Amino acid sequence: MIAVFLSPLYLLLNGYLLWRSLKWLGVCFPLFRVRAVMVMLTILYTMVALSMVTAFFLPGGAVKRVLKQVSNYWLGVMLYLSIAVLTADLIRILTMMFADQNWRMAEHLLLHRAAGVLCTLFVALVSLYGLYAARKIEVSHHEVTIDKDGGELSGLRIVLAADLHIGYNIGCSDIERLVNRINEQNPDLTVIAGDLFDNEYEALDDPEQLAKLLHGIESRYGTYAVYGNHDIEEPILAGFTFGYGEKKVSHPLMDALVKKAGIRLLRDEGVLIEDSFWLYGRPDAKRPGRGIEKRKTPEEFVEGMDLSRPLIVLDHQPGELEELEAAGVDLDLCGHTHDGQLFPLSLITGWKWKNASGYLKVGRMHNIVTSGSGIFGPYMRVGTRAEISVIDVKFEKK
Repeated sequence: MIAVFLSPLYLLLNGYLLWRSLKWLGVCFPLFRVRAVMVMLTILYTMVALSMVTAFFLPGGAVKRVLKQVSNYWLGVMLYLSIAVLTADLIRILTMMFADQNWRMAEHLLLHRAAGVLCTLFVALVSLYGLYAARKIEVSHHEVTIDKDGGELSGLRIVLAADLHIGYNIGCSDIERLVNRINEQNPDLTVIAGDLFDNEYEALDDPEQLAKLLHGIESRYGTYAVYGNHDIEEPILAGFTFGYGEKKVSHPLMDALVKKAGIRLLRDEGVLIEDSFWLYGRPDAKRPGRGIEKRKTPEEFVEGMDLSRPLIVLDHQPGELEELEAAGVDLDLCGHTHDGQLFPLSLITGWKWKNASGYLKVGRMHNIVTSGSGIFGPYMRVGTRAEISVIDVKFEKK
């Protein structure tokens, strides 16, 4: 329901941005003072601004896919257009307030034109960079030592991926690029820390091909995953979800695709791999999913485990760090945060999470959060990066 209350603000903001844009264009180019041209631009702007709402009510198909993609690009552009226009207007108002009267009259048009050019360049450059950064999957590296006996294993290379968000934004070409990047790292173990999907199964461009591509992950001890808060079937509008009161669970076809891809989905369960280390997969904290009413606490899920072996936990959201450490977890692997995805939203993420991205040691436990390979909402990354994380683990019993 938050989307309903925010919709007037969205409309007002877009109305203001349209007004300022038309005014700037009219000052710079006489053509844009022609009424017919202004009407055409207004119609075009309105169609783009309302594309997300239009797509929300359309049935699945090519038209809906195009409108969804347009709206996702627009959300990012609108963020930086808003920042640019509001900042420029503030500077212009302050300048006009404190400048000499004669200077104000002489330089008003020049100031207006210059502000428009700078805003346009800023928005264009940041948006293009954001598109590039969202598609370029980088690799972060971490080395950790676990003071436990790894049996026959002295070490382990783990590739941590998360937040694929396969859907209208992310399709087969993106997943092929991700799988190739994973395989380049020669992993012993590949883990996916949730949000494989982006809420709507119908958004997948080619489920059969996606399963085939994901099955191509080459990992010595296999590929494991947990579900995140977006691995559920529910309608979504501009990042806000609508559940209509029913319990939110994954679509059966999502589960089938994961199985067909050769990925083992861990639902509040652990496996002892090579009789050397434990891997425990936790359901999402807020939406534990099909067949799970409430996920186990750290104390509950370690009960009965031989904790003389290393214990690695896969959890979508990086919470309960102290509780996990107290229960005997050695390495906690997470995603979810996207590291904020877009500046300045990344400032909020850094404030909310104890570890928004990267490495943190909590007591004797290592916590690693990846910013994820995919994106949610705007198809951009600014000030953050799409990534997979390579963790080289050394087992060293003292």
